[in-house]
Amino acid sequence: MPVHAQVTVFAAASLQGALEDVAEASDVDIVISYGGSGLLARQVAQGAPADLVLLANAAWMTWLDGQGAVKAGSQQVFLSNQLVVVGPAGADRLRDPDADALLRRLDGGRLALGQTQAVPAGIYAREWMETAGLWSVLRPHLAETENVRAALALVARGEAPLGVVYLSDARAEPGVDVVHIVNPEYHAPIAYPAAIVAGRDRPDAQEFHKFLTTKTAQDIFAAHGFARPEGLR
Repeated sequence: MPVHAQVTVFAAASLQGALEDVAEASDVDIVISYGGSGLLARQVAQGAPADLVLLANAAWMTWLDGQGAVKAGSQQVFLSNQLVVVGPAGADRLRDPDADALLRRLDGGRLALGQTQAVPAGIYAREWMETAGLWSVLRPHLAETENVRAALALVARGEAPLGVVYLSDARAEPGVDVVHIVNPEYHAPIAYPAAIVAGRDRPDAQEFHKFLTTKTAQDIFAAHGFARPEGLR
């Protein structure tokens, strides 16, 4: 197996678990730092020593591009996902829930989700609630977290009755069950873009960047609940 220098990857928290498996299947030596996409984007823009950045929202990557922080032309959407509402393991399904049904299920508790101004899963969740006419009622009942995995953990630990996360997150946590699948027409398409950080265009970083779209990598991501984005063969 070829020997490569270590590649530092900054990755959206929702990729945790799947990305380790993808890295193991590649020939590149990877070290991964996870966090909310907004936080990671700001760190990269400030010169953090990342070689690749993998985000869960195209708007943050567009912002990074505008900052000159990623290599021009290296941006590629390599994954998609689905937004779901989760409850504790064994929770009953909610079919087309309105605000009243969600409030009854919350029963005085909080709806856990990523920060609605910065974390991609939280941004998508807010779009869903605004489109579905739920936002004004549910806004006072939110528990906003620094990333989507933190929201998932609140539900898994029984500290929140419901949470809005990605399908891949729900599959990664046995302590929760999906109670509602959000209509994807109610929010912008969920896209995971990857890019090479400006000034870090090394052959090993390029190799892993390309590997993300291979059948091997995509099959691993699919096993974790992610979806292949439109236009990616």
